[in-house]
Amino acid sequence: MDRIDSQGYRANVGIILSDDARRVLLGGRIGHSGWQFPQGGICDGETPEQAMYRELGEEVGLGADDVEIIGATRSWLRYRLPDRYIRRDSVPLCIGQKQRWFLLRLRAPKSRLRHDMTTLPEFDRWRWVEYWEPVEAVIFFKRSVYLRALEELAPLLFPGELPPQPAWPEEWRLRRGKSA
Repeated sequence: MDRIDSQGYRANVGIILSDDARRVLLGGRIGHSGWQFPQGGICDGETPEQAMYRELGEEVGLGADDVEIIGATRSWLRYRLPDRYIRRDSVPLCIGQKQRWFLLRLRAPKSRLRHDMTTLPEFDRWRWVEYWEPVEAVIFFKRSVYLRALEELAPLLFPGELPPQPAWPEEWRLRRGKSA
């Protein structure tokens, strides 16, 4: 059962999986042209870390021994769904997501990645991309939360000098949700 708080935000984890070249994994949504990081809801009784490992197994076929946790966001990062994506008939009403983001380093061979671990896979393809690319690749309403997560976690993956960010449209910065 999904955990939806009193404000209507679903508890969720996001996973930024990096390789030795410090590129990150994007999954192609099955049946759609969109790309996103692995992510998923936190079930009742799960901690964010437990949910992250469950989602990692379900969405990309990896376990705890295949990755190293580099870090996580300090607090929840929120985004609100555009009105057209809100399912008004769901109870409780979910208006968006609050996410804890985890930055992981792949320790296993890339050949261990699998998208067929569940009967309803999330992804049917993936690609390794440069660190900031996911901000532009994800659906528009998630861009600000992706940017916030990547900005917070970048110093952990790039302890010397951060890769330069593209000149993002100002609206991506203005639409930032609140931390909780």
